[in-house]
Amino acid sequence: MRKIEHIGIAVKNLEEANKTYASLFGAEAYKQEGVESEGVITSFFQVGPNKIELLEGTNPDSPISKFIAKRGEGIHHLAFDVEDIEAEIERLKGEGFILLNEQPKFGADNKLVAFLHPKSSHGVLVELCQERQD
Repeated sequence: MRKIEHIGIAVKNLEEANKTYASLFGAEAYKQEGVESEGVITSFFQVGPNKIELLEGTNPDSPISKFIAKRGEGIHHLAFDVEDIEAEIERLKGEGFILLNEQPKFGADNKLVAFLHPKSSHGVLVELCQERQD
């Protein structure tokens, strides 16, 4: 893992959250996009060398909607940049981590992603991210 790629924050209303974080950071989101397979709409903010991803569920059964129903709004995950996501998945499986994704899938912001179960990392949902090359 080379660096923190972004911090994901679950929000009930993306439009309202975008206004709040634009005021906080003094800059607008640089990207907004949906990830249909995850039932989510995301916004990304660049804050110096750091990125913040805001996530709103698009339906009550999406992982973000379920997270908010159970825990409320707030930090949802930490994402780490990796050079080779498939190798990192295998390494972490060998270390005994529980993976939510055995294979990388398409994520937001032009990334391949995979998640580790929070039970494996002391309650923190960890996302692995690799820049897509296509």
